[in-house]
Amino acid sequence: MLPRNLEAEHFAGYPPEAKKLAVANLTVLQQLPLSFLPAFLREMIDYDYKFPRERAAIEAELATLNALAPEQRAAWFAPFSNLSLSSRLERFDWINQPAQFLEQESAYLWTTGQQDAFRKAATQYNDRLRTTSPAAALPMRRLGIAIIGRGVTSWDGPLFRNLRMHGTWFKQIDPDKGFELLLAGVEARAQARAVPYGHWYVDGGQTADHSPQLTCVSYGALEPVRSALLNYIQKQIQRPGMGPEELRSNLARVLPADLRVEQAGDPVLDRFQLKLLTEGSGTQIFSTTFAQWTAREVLRRAQPVTLLVRFAPRQRQRPMNELLSDLPGTTEPDLPGSLIDADMGAYYHWMNQQRLPGSEESSFLVWFEGHNQALAIAPTLPRGVESASPMNLASLLSLAVG
Repeated sequence: MLPRNLEAEHFAGYPPEAKKLAVANLTVLQQLPLSFLPAFLREMIDYDYKFPRERAAIEAELATLNALAPEQRAAWFAPFSNLSLSSRLERFDWINQPAQFLEQESAYLWTTGQQDAFRKAATQYNDRLRTTSPAAALPMRRLGIAIIGRGVTSWDGPLFRNLRMHGTWFKQIDPDKGFELLLAGVEARAQARAVPYGHWYVDGGQTADHSPQLTCVSYGALEPVRSALLNYIQKQIQRPGMGPEELRSNLARVLPADLRVEQAGDPVLDRFQLKLLTEGSGTQIFSTTFAQWTAREVLRRAQPVTLLVRFAPRQRQRPMNELLSDLPGTTEPDLPGSLIDADMGAYYHWMNQQRLPGSEESSFLVWFEGHNQALAIAPTLPRGVESASPMNLASLLSLAVG
């Protein structure tokens, strides 16, 4: 079937809000090329489980497409329309399985030498979309905080090497109650300006007591989900003929109910947490990978104004079969390796934050937990310098956010 043949009943299997949105915009969906539409439907089918920023982006894109004159729409999508697809792809159930369609489409475009043309078309489309949909104003300056090195008593190696040129390295920080002070600062921001899914606390271990105004995700709290998922993966890889691509496709179809997971009591957050574990590589077995990947996805999808990430020690590397089986009594923390991982994770945190609107006004702070080293990046702070000024973390946070 082709997009021009779409009818309202074709969206009967969509969640309620997604179905309503699709039917309301049926006319414009009918006019989009098959090489493009399933990618848009992949986002729309999950509309009910998306964060407010994601919903707003989908709605803004639909508003833009509806506002285009016919000749404008034809010009926008001509590069997609010029791509040829197989009759097999046309017969695929791309309405209800858009993600699976995209996997097959990508393989087909690659084998027919059309991948570069598709990539160019997608880049041109996104560039046009950005010019017609300006970013919404932020309710407050964005702040990122990374806490690294929990449990490390001494460390002689360099830290923050990738970040030093961008901010001020503080070497006389009072570590007393450092985490509590930073968490209190985050809670104060959430209290001052409530934003749905706008203030996050991510922990690579067990979460500390925190304000309910913070959206919280933790590696420790998801232990039952991780165990259930690892058990599912074990059963899948033992099936004859199971390969990595098929396993990936199967994981993409796993739902919270399949693992009997309703951790947060929030369908949006439950689905998000499951995707962290089914789409991330290593998030099921390494706490540092979980914290790093969660920070990336929170920034990419929710685009919060506040994100505190506290890394925790991960287990040592072991043979993959042991890691997947999660054998009791074999877990041993790797404190130095965890610090190295978290130091790089903090750098990725900052880089991903810089990709968001308002990056020129945003602030970032990373602290070596329990020690006197921290680094802060802010518009008001000098770059590439060191400071021996004594202060606690509450004072440093105030200095960073201005």
